[in-house]
Amino acid sequence: MEKYKVIEIKENVFKNNDKQAKLLRSDLKKDNTFLLNLMSSPGSGKTTTVLRTIEALKDEMKIGIMEADIDSDVDANTVSKTGAKVIQLHTGGMCHLDADMTKQGLVELGTYDLDFIILENVGNLVCPAEFDTGSSKNAMILSIPEGHDKPLKYPLMFSIVDVVLINKIDAIEYFDFDLDLVKQYIKNLNPNIKVIPISAKTGEGIDEWANWIRQEIRVWNQ
Repeated sequence: MEKYKVIEIKENVFKNNDKQAKLLRSDLKKDNTFLLNLMSSPGSGKTTTVLRTIEALKDEMKIGIMEADIDSDVDANTVSKTGAKVIQLHTGGMCHLDADMTKQGLVELGTYDLDFIILENVGNLVCPAEFDTGSSKNAMILSIPEGHDKPLKYPLMFSIVDVVLINKIDAIEYFDFDLDLVKQYIKNLNPNIKVIPISAKTGEGIDEWANWIRQEIRVWNQ
């Protein structure tokens, strides 16, 4: 006879979050609003990539940006200069966003006049991979200085995203980074994933990235 009951809190948290994420995704689908959850390590070039993305797509769709951080508004201030609709989300010390936090952000941002929203998640490769935000698609950035072994160290992140941007490709000659090998590691974890080398600094690869977004939005709105 059991003397006490064991409650798997983490399992319950994930189960509830998955339910909320499914409902949020359904609402976004009905509104023809495409939400991209963008994840990466700190310093990978997320915000610069967001700026390039806005520049590439601003003339053909209405874009909103949700900047998530533990406690700062540096990124929101930077993005606001583009003229895009932007909101800063503070997580109160938490290292990720979940579906409920994302929904709160969307309510404050206002989605009725937006076609495409980027959620720039908190910068790390662990917690954000564990929580479904309710996004239409998941993307991540791996920068050249981080090394080609990151898929081996953080397999969950590479397993749950739909596209990986290999950023800072302009600096590859200065680092011991094997592009072919990292693609192999990624494909082993996620055979159907899209891998796009880019340089947010120079603009290399941004056209291919923008075309991927356009295609995914068309499919989402069908």
